[in-house]
Amino acid sequence: MVWVREGSEVDRPSWAPVDVDVSRPSSARVYDYYLGGAHNFAVDRAVAEQTLRLMPGLDQVMRLNRAFLRRSVRMLVRSGVTQFLDLGAGIPTAGNVHEVAQAENPTARVLYVDVDPVAVAHSNTMLAGNERAAALQADIRDPKRIFDEAQRGGVLELDRPVAVLMNFVLHFVPDSDDPEGVVAVYRQLMSEGSYLVLSHAGFDSESDPPSGWASAVDLYDREVSVLHFRRSDRVARLFSGFDLLEPGVVRLPLWRPDPDEEVPGDAHRYLGFAGVGRKPCR
Repeated sequence: MVWVREGSEVDRPSWAPVDVDVSRPSSARVYDYYLGGAHNFAVDRAVAEQTLRLMPGLDQVMRLNRAFLRRSVRMLVRSGVTQFLDLGAGIPTAGNVHEVAQAENPTARVLYVDVDPVAVAHSNTMLAGNERAAALQADIRDPKRIFDEAQRGGVLELDRPVAVLMNFVLHFVPDSDDPEGVVAVYRQLMSEGSYLVLSHAGFDSESDPPSGWASAVDLYDREVSVLHFRRSDRVARLFSGFDLLEPGVVRLPLWRPDPDEEVPGDAHRYLGFAGVGRKPCR
C-alpha cells in the first residue's frame, strides 16, 4: 500500500501494522531513530533530521535519557525490585528495560505501555517467548485502566512493589490534563515500597536552551506532538508523596553517573531533568 504526504509517495514497510498511517510522524518512532533504532518511517527520519539541523546534539540528549533509564533500572533491581511498568516506552531498541532488568535478575517482570500501535506491535514481536515481559497499548493518562490490564494480564503482581517508569513522556501531557494529578493516581494505585522513575524535558532559565531550540521545538510541535517544557521545581512537584532518592531532581547526566561514565562539562545545561522516588511504607 502507498501513502501520500505533501506530494511524496511513502511505501508501507512490511513490518508496519496495516492500521498505522505511515505518512504521519510519531514521537515514539522519532525517538527510535535518535537512539539508532530501525523501526521508523521515512517521515519520522525526515522530521528527526530537520530537528537535528536546527538543534545539533538533540540525539545525544535522547541517549543520555536512555542511559539514565538503564542506571536507574540496574539500581532498583540491585535494591530488590523485580517488577517494572514502563509508561510511554516507545519502540524496543538495544538496552531496553527487560534486557537490563533480566540481566541482573532473570525473574524480573516488565510491562511496556505505549499509545503508539507500532511501538506495541514491535514490543510484542520482540518479546515473543519471554513470559516475564509484555506490551500494552494504552494512554498514560488512564492509570486505572493500565493497572487493571496489568493485573489481569498476569505479568505484574501489583499488590507487591513495582517501579513505574515515566521517562520523557510527561512533557507530552499538557497542564490542562493535570500531569501532577495523573502521577498522583499512579501513586495511590502503587503498593507501599514502590518507586517512581521519571525524566522530563525542561530548562530552569531562558539562558539555558541551546541555539536553535525554539525553532526545533516549533517544528516538533507542528509535525509530531506538542511539547510542554517544565522547570526543575515543577518536575520535583511530580514526586509529591514520594521520598526522593539522592541526588534528587537533577539534570539527566548528573543522576548517579556510573564511575566510568563521562559527564559532559556542560551537564547543567542539558535539556531535561531526572529523579527517582519511593512510596513510603506506613
